[in-house]
Amino acid sequence: MIKHETITKILEHGLSKGADFTEVFVEDSKSSSFNLLDRKIDQIQSSNSFGIGIRLLFGDEAYYGYSSDPDEANLIKLTGNLAESGNSGPSTDPETLEKQSVQDIHHVAVNPETVSDHERVELLRKFDESTRSHGGDIQQVNANMLEKQRSVLIANSEGLLVEDSRDYARMRLSAIAEKGDGPQTAAESPGVLGGYEFFREIDVEKISKDAAQSALRMADAGYIEGGVMPVVLGNGFGGVIFHEACGHPLETEAIRKNASPFCGKLGEKVAQPVLTAIDDGTIAQRWGSLNIDDEGMPSKRTVLIENGVLKSYLSDRIGARQVEMERTGSARRESYKFAPVSRMRNTFIDNGNDTFDDMIASIDFGLYAKKMGGGSVNPATGEFNFAVQEGYAIRNGKIAEPVRGATLIGKGFEVLPRISMIGNDLELAAGMCGASSGWVPTTVGQPSLKIDSILVGGR
Repeated sequence: MIKHETITKILEHGLSKGADFTEVFVEDSKSSSFNLLDRKIDQIQSSNSFGIGIRLLFGDEAYYGYSSDPDEANLIKLTGNLAESGNSGPSTDPETLEKQSVQDIHHVAVNPETVSDHERVELLRKFDESTRSHGGDIQQVNANMLEKQRSVLIANSEGLLVEDSRDYARMRLSAIAEKGDGPQTAAESPGVLGGYEFFREIDVEKISKDAAQSALRMADAGYIEGGVMPVVLGNGFGGVIFHEACGHPLETEAIRKNASPFCGKLGEKVAQPVLTAIDDGTIAQRWGSLNIDDEGMPSKRTVLIENGVLKSYLSDRIGARQVEMERTGSARRESYKFAPVSRMRNTFIDNGNDTFDDMIASIDFGLYAKKMGGGSVNPATGEFNFAVQEGYAIRNGKIAEPVRGATLIGKGFEVLPRISMIGNDLELAAGMCGASSGWVPTTVGQPSLKIDSILVGGR
């Protein structure tokens, strides 16, 4: 990537200018995507990216810059420019760089570079044909496959030198159905930390069926009457609500700025004893997993909430120091163009002991939100508004007619104590999470669960 001698000179220059800590992040990545729309390959894209990010810390103040030019003189100049912004302290020397080994938690069985474009195109066509086979009311199918190979090198003035590679593969399938009252869209988006083997092992029929039938059911659906009611949230992507409304406020990036409803709540009860929530970056092959975070620290399993009690936040170097806790290996960034901050990895509510049937049976009238869609959240307050992609009315303890147009509205820290039943059918789902350090792959998840009361918006 760049010479170790150049890295050492950058680190030395940063400390000589009075920085307390200097870090170099080097990235070399390539990505590709194939997109099929209306039975045609309408887009094939590929890109390469290379660059170096340099971060200087002066106490708790961070100064970050980047360049795609690996010239040593250019990088030394960049380091000096960053140092001019900080309140310099005494000049020190960096520790000697010692390369550290990385425990690899994922394995690439099929290198994407060995696979022909023809094979990729044929897979997309199979998805299109399989999805359309579920009914003539399927008006449009969009199938997309994304692959990315990312190599990084991280070095800092404490002597850390580590290299890592990350390979991602993801499929996104959407189906649009229409039966006279406007089109309805459903989508499936599985992804892994791994190679092309993901696409060769993918269950085309199941994913196509799930997307097509969800769209068709919603095309037939009426509208729900809104109000405060109990809701059963489906497993898998239902976990996006916890991710957005509770996960972000549990990152030290929010805690250290006093911009979270969970500030100062460690050790306190924030949910009922049935609820345990975890952020785990060590699950093999999972979309949000990491060998090391983007500060070079090994990934960890972090219990956020245990039996209803808040146990930990998610921290990076700066956040851990300011909040006075251990680092959790949660520092992440989209690319060399971003400084790292604390971010989620694979975040989920853990299995409980209730059954799905018991949850439904306990409700006279409510909503079963089988699949969640997009939404918005204010991390500082936990206020959220999420659309239900596929929903059903619950009447007299049974799942009734499909309903469209439902939204879930509330505040994360207020909804947590209202989760009274949690199933044993945990599923995880791939997603992308955007924040101050860009977009990063994350996994959300949960078992089916019951919220005793929440505001449901209707038509």
